[in-house]
Amino acid sequence: MPTITDADVTRMTSGLLFDELDRARKLSRYWVLLTLAALIASAGVVADSTATVIGAMIVAPLMTPILGTVLSVVIGDLRNLAISLLLVVTGAVLVVAIGWAVGTFVPVDTVAATSPQVAGRVQPRLIDLVAALATGVVGAFALVRSDVSDTLPGVAIAISLVPPLAVVGLTLEGGAGDESAGALLLFLTNVGAILLSGLVVLTIYRVSTARSVRARRRLDHRAATAVVVVAVLALALPLSATSQRVAADSLRDAEVTDVATTWAEARGWELVGVENTPDGVEVRAAGPLPVPDPGTLRTALDRDGLADLDVRLELVPVERTDLPGR
Repeated sequence: MPTITDADVTRMTSGLLFDELDRARKLSRYWVLLTLAALIASAGVVADSTATVIGAMIVAPLMTPILGTVLSVVIGDLRNLAISLLLVVTGAVLVVAIGWAVGTFVPVDTVAATSPQVAGRVQPRLIDLVAALATGVVGAFALVRSDVSDTLPGVAIAISLVPPLAVVGLTLEGGAGDESAGALLLFLTNVGAILLSGLVVLTIYRVSTARSVRARRRLDHRAATAVVVVAVLALALPLSATSQRVAADSLRDAEVTDVATTWAEARGWELVGVENTPDGVEVRAAGPLPVPDPGTLRTALDRDGLADLDVRLELVPVERTDLPGR
């Protein structure tokens, strides 16, 4: 079994915990970088700039107190556990507040209907938990092995922490409470995955058996680990429900698309798109006059087993005129 030395524990505590002699410098760095990361992430989401959002992920220092929480649990340091958790919670509140403030300066509400960056973060699924667990393992492995620390920028990109919180603030300002809850669930999923993966990796490396750890233990790390496991299992329930709903919606959209395409092409029209709405599905088609009878699409859907589905049909007549040159 791999083991860890007192020197390794000292290296990790000095890098992750905030009770050392240079605590003021660490805290100022944390708050400055987190504020800038929140501004970058919010601007990137509003501008629909993936590169900008990725930049915010790299700058964001939230990974430090989260891994500090993991280390504090394993070494049984109650004081640093409280400090790390407080930094995570207050940092998350700060990012949400900055996202909300940025949203007030945007003329159009930044919600899923207007922003692909938001739409991609408000329906977390079970696969997101799986990816976060794997990423958390890499982050914890890089923590205990100084020779693989070069992977940390990749971990920062893969584990999305600040962007979901920025989306929470933006969607709250836009009045989309359900979307805010979805983005918050994604953040909590990623945090829970880091905690669980980190605890597993540090347990495998037997960090808790180091002599310097035994001397400072004030917390039963087994009880804290059990709390983390229960929390992750609780998060898996809504993620599983979302996964099933997304899969069902995708299957339904495919069926509607097939029926609507056949219906439109038979009338010389073209299907423009099929989109989920809170009230059902919206079908858009375009073509020449005369406008086809909408009732015929309803009949086709009913015949294909979609009688219970509410559909809104948007028909856009297209008139083409030749304008020959001289």
